[in-house]
Amino acid sequence: MPSVLKELAGYVVEPFLLQGAVTAIEIAAVAMVGGIILGLGLALMRLSRVAPVRWIAWFYIWFVRGTPQLLQLVFLYDALPIIGIKLDTFTTAVVGFALNEAAFSAEIIRGGILSVNRNQSIAASAFGMPPLLTLRRIILPQAMRAILPGMANDTISMIKGTSIASVIFVNELTFRSQQIVGQNFKFFTVFAAAGIIYLVMTSAIAGIQILLERRFNFELERKPADGNRLFGFNFGRAATPPPAAAIGKPVKSGAVVLDREWLQSLTSGAGNGDTDSGPFVIGRNLWKSYGDREVLKGVDFTVNRGEVVVIMGPSGSGKSTLLRMVNHLESIDQGEILVGGKHIGYERVNGAFRPTGDLASARAKARIGMVFQHFNLFDHLTALENVIEAPTRVHREDAAKARETAMRLLTMVGLSNHTDHLPHRLSGGQQQRVGIARALAISPRLMLFDEPTSALDPELVGEVLAVLRQLADLGMTMIVVTHEIGFARDVADRVIFMDEGGIVEQGKPSEVIGNPRHERTRRFLRLVEEKTEEAEVVSA
Repeated sequence: MPSVLKELAGYVVEPFLLQGAVTAIEIAAVAMVGGIILGLGLALMRLSRVAPVRWIAWFYIWFVRGTPQLLQLVFLYDALPIIGIKLDTFTTAVVGFALNEAAFSAEIIRGGILSVNRNQSIAASAFGMPPLLTLRRIILPQAMRAILPGMANDTISMIKGTSIASVIFVNELTFRSQQIVGQNFKFFTVFAAAGIIYLVMTSAIAGIQILLERRFNFELERKPADGNRLFGFNFGRAATPPPAAAIGKPVKSGAVVLDREWLQSLTSGAGNGDTDSGPFVIGRNLWKSYGDREVLKGVDFTVNRGEVVVIMGPSGSGKSTLLRMVNHLESIDQGEILVGGKHIGYERVNGAFRPTGDLASARAKARIGMVFQHFNLFDHLTALENVIEAPTRVHREDAAKARETAMRLLTMVGLSNHTDHLPHRLSGGQQQRVGIARALAISPRLMLFDEPTSALDPELVGEVLAVLRQLADLGMTMIVVTHEIGFARDVADRVIFMDEGGIVEQGKPSEVIGNPRHERTRRFLRLVEEKTEEAEVVSA
């Protein structure tokens, strides 16, 4: 027995076999890279809204997955020379394995992309991030947790599967083992040694998988990035926060103290310095349907510069759809919306409006900050990184300046001690305040709030409303969809009440809330007040 083990150990380190192992690794490595690149393209084609593009990708995946890989290699080896393409056996193996892997990795990548909450891409779109940038910075980093296990399995399978390449005479590990056995007939020791070598190689892949899964696990705490990032993750040294002098006066953690003068200078750089009191947002004859269901029916509205307009109404009345149409997160079936005298992502052709080709650029130029009902923070980025993402990636601001602005904004909303926390470590109220800071960081000309307190516990609502009140005091142009009657009564310049896709009535809070003209408005207000009283009793 000792002699057998010694002989086995000798074959494990046999240079002839190790060279075959190197060949197997080279084939697998190059083929995996090529397969993943092609697979990403196929995955995006499968997700395309263009039906022929989806069909082409589906047919390729169906065909390749449904035919044996050995036959694919033999076909490439024999068929390519017929059409004048001559490749050596190594290159043929790489091409064959890459084309095969593309079909499998496409479905793995597609599944990973689909696993990411769609609200992440919606939030990125709202800040003007183009699709490819959104894919690289927001979607893929979060999808990697779902993608990595499948990719690791494919890599291990490919390393072992390179033995198939022996059919076209590639001199890899299994083929070399067969050559040795053909000379000495020591089947057990030679093939056992080859098996150990394969086990070592695949174990290395398993180890790399563990490291990558840890790297892409955004629930683990990590230090902030210094801009040296790959796919949205930090691979460089931790950044040094800006000096306290750059942040301004320190405030107690949790307190909300907005710097009026500084915030006005921040937003005036994007066009808020215009003193014209005329309409800044104009919506004319807006219609929107989802299938057979009409959501908006000929809505007209205006918002003046510096005005706070609150939109209220029951669920399904069309208020959130109307808000999302302002920055073209929802398309318009009929009518038009002007922000600062311009259409966002539309152009007039033969008297009709149609979306332009570069919608992301139009959103970025519009400088509209948006705060969402369910926060929609980028889950893999810290609070600080969430705030600097759009300024640096979309508006190309200097990283140091963007970081200083972000630190100052987070300090103002009472989160100076939470800048390095990931969203899951923050309370709902804290997440929403990060969302507000993120929206302010792009120097917005207009702020949109889509039910910013409806997902919060009653005791957290005050945290967010305090920020909104101070923004209103600064003269920020705001459209707020909310059921908070107290906020609307105290802060809004005008209240719009919607129901069944239309505006029932609008006017000053004292009119719409204090003395509504329509019975539908009165009934809604009574229901909201009753629910508010019930919530207060429960929280008490």
